[in-house]
Amino acid sequence: MAHDHPAQLLHMDVHRLQTPAGVLLAALELTVPGGVVHTVMGPSGSGKSSLLAAVCGTLDTAVTFDGTVALNGKRIDTLPTHQRRVGLLMQDDLLFAHLTVLENLLFAVPAGPQAARQTRALDALAEVELQSFADADPATLSGGQRARVALARALLAEPLALMLDEPFSKLDAPLRQRMRELVFAAVAQRGIPAILVSHDAADVADPQHLTVLD
Repeated sequence: MAHDHPAQLLHMDVHRLQTPAGVLLAALELTVPGGVVHTVMGPSGSGKSSLLAAVCGTLDTAVTFDGTVALNGKRIDTLPTHQRRVGLLMQDDLLFAHLTVLENLLFAVPAGPQAARQTRALDALAEVELQSFADADPATLSGGQRARVALARALLAEPLALMLDEPFSKLDAPLRQRMRELVFAAVAQRGIPAILVSHDAADVADPQHLTVLD
């Protein structure tokens, strides 16, 4: 499936990321080209998830961010969350229990003719190898299947960058590897920048694009 997004570039300059208890991060600069998954590793409490939240616009009100986030040359940290076009994939899939798999996906598809939206959602299911699960209840899916539906939903919103907050951590080893392959391929195919937070060195997509927080 071809995509016509121009290659994006994410640039983040963190002067300070701070909670009332102290500074989480200071003097960190990240540049992530389109199609690249940049991994951020570090111990719990080092500010990894807060870094992603600063990009998405979902920072806890107790955390203050001093710095800038630019996507494709346009500053986005001053925009409301829904205008940033940054996707987020987390440990928990956060699927809506009262909707079918297809309805969960349609929730993310931009407005347009219903038939076209449905086709896009079904194409997305095929991309994550779940084309026969459109009418399934999310409760009947395995953890790996739910993770793939969550990936499809995140991508259907047409993000210009993708934040990955330990999205593989709850999966067993073979499933983790398959999910990595799906996520990394989707990022490369769309030419979007991605930041992956992880504790697991096996998740590192490219050692040239790795930041370790102390």
